[in-house]
Order: sequence, then structure tokens, then C-alpha cells
Amino acid sequence: MTAGRGSRAARRNARRRMIPDAARAGAAYRLPAADGRPAAGSGGRWGLVLGGGGVLGASWLVGALDAVQRTRGVDVRDADVIMGTSAGAVIGGLVAGGISVDELMAQQRGDVPDDARLAVPAADYDAPAGPSHPPRPGLRPGNARILTRNARRLRRMPPTTVLAGFLPAGRGRMPAVGRLIETVVPAGSWASHPGLRVVALDYDSGERVVFGAPGAPETGLAQAVLASCAIPGWFTPVEIDGVRYVDGGVWSATNADLLADAGLDEIIVLAPMVSLRYDAPGDWRARMERRWRARVTRRALAEAARVNRAGTGVTMIGPGPEDLQLIGFNLMAPGRRADVLETSRRTSLAALGAPVEAGSAPAGRAAATTAAAKDARAADLRRAVIDLDAAEETQLIDLDADLDGNLDGRATTDAPREIGGERA
Repeated sequence: MTAGRGSRAARRNARRRMIPDAARAGAAYRLPAADGRPAAGSGGRWGLVLGGGGVLGASWLVGALDAVQRTRGVDVRDADVIMGTSAGAVIGGLVAGGISVDELMAQQRGDVPDDARLAVPAADYDAPAGPSHPPRPGLRPGNARILTRNARRLRRMPPTTVLAGFLPAGRGRMPAVGRLIETVVPAGSWASHPGLRVVALDYDSGERVVFGAPGAPETGLAQAVLASCAIPGWFTPVEIDGVRYVDGGVWSATNADLLADAGLDEIIVLAPMVSLRYDAPGDWRARMERRWRARVTRRALAEAARVNRAGTGVTMIGPGPEDLQLIGFNLMAPGRRADVLETSRRTSLAALGAPVEAGSAPAGRAAATTAAAKDARAADLRRAVIDLDAAEETQLIDLDADLDGNLDGRATTDAPREIGGERA
């Protein structure tokens, strides 16, 4: 072994010691608090971080929330802080508005929920964010100002934030998402939960904005959620008091680092775009998605480490190989929502170390789809699975690479200011 490879292996092993009980055979890892703080469900102050991941990511999140409740003995509505980005903002807004996980599961399955507040048109369940492909965008870059205003720190910004300025303006809209939120929290109002946070990106300044936090711009929950979901190049930016906002996932799929100084004992991060174990898809589009997912995972690991260095325990889970087989490459395709939900309930339980419980079959029209998919999933999963070790060796994931932004421990003098966040 060469000296270079030896030092690389030493760095990799040192990094793994930061996450000593990483579940490399599953899709979860934990960073316990150094001072033995109580965890969620054991009397500690805890936060729930819900990451972005499109329509199918929202379905995966609901299944993971069910697993959290069953393994920790908590009601996720009781979290001290609920922070959501993009799809996580939608689910987080509903949870903070008092909607139970059981009701969310019924909605994802296509059933009519018992909670009258979710009595929105059936079509809104099937395509809450519109078509599964974006409408034809404009021809010009959507916002060059984000580049000119941040010229001196472009290298320290996430590549997705820089890319957002080059992408053409999106033309899609999400009226069904707004209606869904407004059935739970009236238009112009905020959820009664005092710890709800919704992350979006100021489209002109390139700064994160944490709606619901002290010092953040005031707006209704529906508008904040729509802003957090406005993917550049796909959806039109959402204007609030003359300022345009886009998807908070443009900065980070989880934005968990914003809770580093929140004084919590533990945060539970449910991240549809983070995976520690991968399938080996044959479709080139799925392979491209997995490589992008590896970059997202790398950043999420760095965010978790930062939160943990501040004294907070972290538990993070994301989709595993079986989930990824169902999710495929298009996270905006609603047809597989029920299947993704049921698989997430089972795989998330396993990732959290709980006995695997057989998930109940979806009712109604989704039952046939789930039954038909089981044989196909079993065949697909005979393929090789790439775990964390193999992914690093093949450079699919490189935990030693320099990370974008101020997450690798190096001080920067021009790090972005957070509005309405802990670093404001």
C-alpha cells in the first residue's frame, strides 16, 4: 500500500470513529452526545429535521416518521423543534399543524383521512406538486444577480446554489400544495407549534432564510412552504414582501447545521436524499441520481458532525437499497407513493434498530400495485449492493473530500449570514 493510500485510509477510519455505531448494513447512523444527554423519548429536548426529496421523498418521510414513533415511543408532533426543507417543509407544516402520522399515511395511500382538515380534492393527493416533469422553462438564466452579488465567495457556496443562478426561470406552480397547507393552517397564519421552522433561499442574496425563527420575515405558513419547495428551473420563485425565494434544498437537503446552537439534546434527521447504502441500478439515469445522492450524503454527514461537536446527539436515517429501487431516478413521480411509504415503514424500523414489523398493506387501489411490485423488488435486490465501504473505495462517496461551505472546520470570513436562524 502506498503512503498516499495509507494516509487516506487513516483519515477515513478517523472519520468513522466520529460515527462509531454507523449502521453500514442499513441506512442510519448515530452520533451520541458526549455528555450523555437524554435522547428523544427519554426526557430530552429534541428536534426533528425533515429533508427535501420531492413527492416520493415526502412518502418516504411519512414512513420514517411512523418508525420514529414506534421505536422512540414519542409523538412527532411533540418535538421541541420541527424544521423542514422542501418536501420536508410540507410534511413538517402538516405535523406542526396537528396532523397525526396515521392521517398522513392514509393520505399517502390515497385513502380519505378521518381528519376533516385534510378534506382536499382527491386529485391533490395524486399530484400535489403538479406533473412529474417540469414545464418548459424560460430561455435565459433565472437570476444572474445571485452570481454577481456573491462573486467573492462563490467557491464557498454549495454548487447547487451557484447553479440556481444559471438555470432558466421555472414556470411550474404548486397550487395544490398551498391548498393542502391552508386546510390545516388558515391562509396568512402560522402553525401554533412554537418550534416550526421552514428553510428557503433568498433568490437574490443567496442567503438561507428560516421562516418561523426569531428575526425572520413574517408570512403565512403556506407561502413559506411554497417558497421552500420552489425548485429553480422547475417552479416559479415565490415572492414574499417583494423578495423572491426558492427551494431551501438549493443550499442543503437537510440544513441540519442550523440547529447546531439550538440547545437541543438530540436531533433526529430524516433525509430522503441521504443514503449510506446503495443499490446498483442498471438505468443510467438512476446511476446519475445515485452519484448526486452521494454528494448530498457527504454534506449531510458534515452537517451532522457540526451539530454533534456543539454537544447535541444526532440520529440520521435515509433510504436504503430497497427504498432506492422503488424511488428510481424521478422523485417527482407520484405513482409509487404508496409503495415507497410501506417500504419506508419497514426499512426505517430496521435502520433504527427495531424489530422489523410487517407493514399493513395499502387499502383500496394501491393494494394491487403493492402486491405486483413485491416480486419485481425481490428480483431487483439480487443485484450487488454498494455499502459505505465499497462506495468509498470506488469514490462514489468520498468522506475525505473538501466540503462546500463552512462545514469542514476551516474558518471563513465571508460565510453567508442566516436570516431568522441561529447564526443571524
